[in-house]
Amino acid sequence: MKDRLTQQLQGFIRTPALWKNRDVFGLQQFEFPKYSLPENIDLQKELPDLTTNYVLGKRMERFFEFLLNYSKNIQVLKSNIQIQQEKITLGEIDFLAKDIFLDQKYHIELVYKFYVYDPSYENELERWIGPNRKDSLLQKIEKLKKQQFPILFKPETKKMLSLFGLKAEELVQSVCFKASLFIPKGIQYQHLLLLNQNCIVGFWIHFEEFTSEEYSGYNYYIPKKQDWPVHPEFTGKWFSYSEIKKEILVQHQKKKSPLVWIKKDSREYERIFIVWW
Repeated sequence: MKDRLTQQLQGFIRTPALWKNRDVFGLQQFEFPKYSLPENIDLQKELPDLTTNYVLGKRMERFFEFLLNYSKNIQVLKSNIQIQQEKITLGEIDFLAKDIFLDQKYHIELVYKFYVYDPSYENELERWIGPNRKDSLLQKIEKLKKQQFPILFKPETKKMLSLFGLKAEELVQSVCFKASLFIPKGIQYQHLLLLNQNCIVGFWIHFEEFTSEEYSGYNYYIPKKQDWPVHPEFTGKWFSYSEIKKEILVQHQKKKSPLVWIKKDSREYERIFIVWW
């Protein structure tokens, strides 16, 4: 993949916020500031740690901080701060930042997720789950509310903040929650209720639905997880239906639901999850 790091960054930028109104979950979405990147910027020099760090979540955190550093009004004060009680880690604060124009300070948590919509759940918001069924949207919201945001007010955190000349009470807590959503194929899902419909980027199917009658005429690629945000057009290698089917079975044996890119022609691409469950 040419300019892989650049395409990952662009994927992060293109991914919308999952909701816009604070009333959705009682959590304030961080309003991303305007920024200006220099032309022909060398991301490998700017972000050298990403040549070896392959974890998707950490990559997105680095992109988030990188973009804020090129904004006009937001200054990152500290990032990835471990909160410890003696030698026990209580949690981590993603970012402390300051709006230098408004003189407002923030505690920001970054969340970057991929969810599939499972209609079998009764409650609408319960239906958004991870493609491997190991997590869900509501579980993440609960963790933010009960663990990640309250840690700001623990004595250990307040002591740490004082070293930076900060007070927990003066920090506005917000979340930058970006997500890509996948709906079941064949469902015309147009009532996202409280969520941002622009987050829908593809669909999901079971393996038995991946039939030769419908899919044998296309080309395929299974990206590594760090490349999930990338648009499919930027891959440099494609595989046949029979080749990709074998790889999907390997992933399913590990109880992993692969993200599959489909190239229908030179201009038409699709992104699907083929789930193992």
